[in-house]
Amino acid sequence: MKKMMLGAAALALMAGGVSAEEVKLQLKWVTQAQFAGYYVAAEKGYFKDEGLDVTILPGGPDIAPEQVIAGGGADVIVDWMPPALAAREKGLKLVNIAQPFKHSGMMLTCLKESGVSTTADFKGKTLGVWFFGNEYPFLNWMSKLGIPTTGGADGVEVLKQGFNVDPLLQKQAACISTMTYNEYWQVIDAGIKPEDLVTFKYEDEGVATLEDGLYVMEDKLADPAFKATMVKFVRAAMKGWKYAEANPDEAAMIVLENDETGAQTEVHQKRMMGEVAKLTAGSNGALDVADYDRTVATLMGGGSDPVITKAPEGAYTLDITNEALK
Repeated sequence: MKKMMLGAAALALMAGGVSAEEVKLQLKWVTQAQFAGYYVAAEKGYFKDEGLDVTILPGGPDIAPEQVIAGGGADVIVDWMPPALAAREKGLKLVNIAQPFKHSGMMLTCLKESGVSTTADFKGKTLGVWFFGNEYPFLNWMSKLGIPTTGGADGVEVLKQGFNVDPLLQKQAACISTMTYNEYWQVIDAGIKPEDLVTFKYEDEGVATLEDGLYVMEDKLADPAFKATMVKFVRAAMKGWKYAEANPDEAAMIVLENDETGAQTEVHQKRMMGEVAKLTAGSNGALDVADYDRTVATLMGGGSDPVITKAPEGAYTLDITNEALK
C-alpha cells in the first residue's frame, strides 16, 4: 500500500509538469525504528516537497549496503563508518554526506552470574561479537585493553554471534553484542531482569565509532545535478528525523505501517524509537569532525590488525549538509 502511495505521489508530480527525481536508499538493516526518519520523511511528504521520489530498500543479514551501492542498486546507503572506511581503503570510494546519528548505541550485555562486573573480568570468558563489519570497534576495544582475542586464560574467546541474543540466553557466552535500542530489549523480553545484567557501552569505553551515516559514491558527487539531489535528500531526511525525535510514538507507528514482513510489534518499535531518539539527539545532519577523527583513531588502533592502515582522505563532505541546513 505504501509503495502504491509513494508511486501515486510521483505521478502527481509528473502530472503537474514536474518530473520527480528518483532516489534509491539502501538501509543497513530491516524496516524498524532505527530508520524512522526516512519513513517519516516519506509519509509526511518531505521528500515529495523537495521533488524527490524516494524508494526505501530494507536491508537484512544477507545484504551489505556497500555491495549494493557498488553494483548500482542504490544511490545512497545507510552504513556504519567502520565498514564504510574499510571499503574505501579497499577501493570503494564511499563518502559520508550526512551523519544523523550523533551517538553510538553499541554495547556488550553480560550476565552477572557469569562473573563479569568490570572489563578486567572479560579475561577467560567467551564474548559474542557480530561480524560483517560490526567486529571492528570490538577488536579495537580489546586491543586497547590489551586482551588477546585468541582465547586462553588471559584472553577472550570470540563467538561469532548471529543477529540474535541466543548465545546469552543459552549461556554459550558471558556477554553478547547488543544495541541500546534493539537486542538489549530482546534479552529483557526473554525474561532476564535488568538487575541481572551488566552493560558496557562502547561510547563510555572510549571506543565508539560513528553509526548510521549516509554515504554515496565519490564519483557521483562530481555531477552537480546528483549533488543537488543529495542536498534535497539530506534536508528532507533530517526534517523527518527531527519530527521522529519530537513524535516518537507516531514515528514508530509509521515504521510499522511500512513493515511488509509483519514481524515488528508496536511495543518494540515504540521502545526502539525512544532509544533511537537519544542517538540522533544533537545532530542536525552535519558530521562532527571530532567524532570522525575519534572513529579513525579507533580504527587505526587495532594492534597488529587495524581496520584501516592510514587516515583516509576525502571520506566525507560537509558541503551537502551545510547547503541543506541553509
